[in-house]
Amino acid sequence: MSTTTEFVPPRSGRIDKKYNRVPGKKGNFEMLAWLFMRISGLFLIVLIFGHLITNLLMGDGIHAIDFGFVAGKWANPVWQFWDLAMLWLAMLHGTNGVRTIINDYADKDRTRFWLKAVLYFSTIVIIVLGTLVIFTFDPCIPGSPLEVCK
Repeated sequence: MSTTTEFVPPRSGRIDKKYNRVPGKKGNFEMLAWLFMRISGLFLIVLIFGHLITNLLMGDGIHAIDFGFVAGKWANPVWQFWDLAMLWLAMLHGTNGVRTIINDYADKDRTRFWLKAVLYFSTIVIIVLGTLVIFTFDPCIPGSPLEVCK
């Protein structure tokens, strides 16, 4: 007694309807998000290792990092934009990764919506606050005994 089964080639396009979250929607957002993760990951490697090398291996290392070190570093616009790029890329990279996890594991549409709403809100808040800190940082606190403020 032999049984015959129909040969279905891999990736034949036969996907069960229950896995289609938005039927009929065609677009390349997920492909662009995938590409963004790869490109931003490469840039983050350069930014993070550059940050670690200049902060920890140059000069006195970790013992030199204090308020004055950050004030001196952020007095240079190059380091402001370096840290800004690191902040923005890290937050967007992480948000995209968490968005993918939410899409994979949240079964209900309502749960998925609220998890993503909290994710996007917190991302915007952290990016805005981090950007404000980088560009409005003033080491000269009134009444401060720092040398740079006199």
